[in-house]
Amino acid sequence: MRHFLAGSVTMADMATNYARSKEVLPMDPHVVLTSHTAHKSSRFIEITWGAADPADRGPIVGTISDKADRNAIGSHGGSYSIYRALSIAQGTFPTDHRPDLTDTEPTTRIEPQPSWSTPGEIVSLDPWGAGIARYFGHHLEDGYNIQPTIAVTQAHLQLPEIAEAIDANRLEVDGQFVGPQADVSVTKVAIDPVWHLPSMAARFEIAESDLRRVLYMETGGMYPELVTRPDLEILLPPIGSTTAYVFGDIADLANPEVELTLRVHDECNGSDVFGSDICTCRPYLTWAIEDAARTAQRGGVGLVVYYRKEGRALGEVTKFMVYNARKRQDGGDSASTYFERTECVAGVQDARFQELMPDVLHYFGIRKIHNLHSMSNMKYDAIANSGVDVVNRLSLPEELVPADAQVEIEAKKAAGYFTKDDVSTTELDDVIGRSLDE
Repeated sequence: MRHFLAGSVTMADMATNYARSKEVLPMDPHVVLTSHTAHKSSRFIEITWGAADPADRGPIVGTISDKADRNAIGSHGGSYSIYRALSIAQGTFPTDHRPDLTDTEPTTRIEPQPSWSTPGEIVSLDPWGAGIARYFGHHLEDGYNIQPTIAVTQAHLQLPEIAEAIDANRLEVDGQFVGPQADVSVTKVAIDPVWHLPSMAARFEIAESDLRRVLYMETGGMYPELVTRPDLEILLPPIGSTTAYVFGDIADLANPEVELTLRVHDECNGSDVFGSDICTCRPYLTWAIEDAARTAQRGGVGLVVYYRKEGRALGEVTKFMVYNARKRQDGGDSASTYFERTECVAGVQDARFQELMPDVLHYFGIRKIHNLHSMSNMKYDAIANSGVDVVNRLSLPEELVPADAQVEIEAKKAAGYFTKDDVSTTELDDVIGRSLDE
């Protein structure tokens, strides 16, 4: 099998790659639209979502190499599936590739929880997705190309805020959870989305046919099977994955007697990565990491779950346009119009749909959260309504709020977001952020 490096290509390179692709692929020019169940083969595996035994549940087969074996709509890898397609089109990736799973098994095993087979508790991920070789080894031996949708590894986090917490004596170097290089030891769990459409529809209290039709229409007809193959109940959506960072023993997450500190955090690239000070995202994230590590040090367990929902799931382009609109409007960037400007640009204030967020918590078997780092009532309500008990809520300390983020924080407090601080008596019109020129 030959592999070629992708990169900047000329027309001559493209021609060469196309010729090579005949060796790598081979690429079948025939396109089959799976418009009815006649495309199912004798090897088609029915999925019984929520079955307590993985043998009864069956593996999710979303790989493309053997189309007749597929029992899911979409493709593995979420949004990255498009890059894989480009590599195949360029001739640098074989269509029949099967992942070599040798030594890829989780560094820490996540044991099955009652929630895995409780109807309605998990609808947007595959709880058996980390143990493909363990649970579905005989299917692999039979030639099925099954790809894990969950991976577990170990890591060390190095953040300047952790070093600052150590210098301020808020966090100790213990050699177990916090190392001498101001590094925090964690277990990382990457989770790709796997949607069970009937359960999703029930969660949102809508008809499955309506859900399928709108998903089909609003993605420009990307997946015809949504409306032509009701027998395919699984969708691998083209969206980003979720990552969970566990501080302490991962098995303790399911023990309600062990103190659990949790932050459920929605992606904000500008703040989380680049430190933009117009919002409170990075301060909230790093403060939660610090507190999660501190909880592990006193015998508890910490968990930070990072969801790819950039810009309230509206995207960065929309978010940046909202920033411009906020700062260019008459009167400047004001707390009184914080939510309004988002709705004017995007048509909605928030598209994150926190109803799916607790699925990751149920995957770990969480039933009780002792310390929840979140001011969002939407997040709290979603967690509480899913059956998880929340003991204590923690708002972001005032001293951690960046100056230009006062607009955001005061608008949220006035809108009823949770806070232990007094809501400012200052008129929201008087809470003004920087202009674009500053």
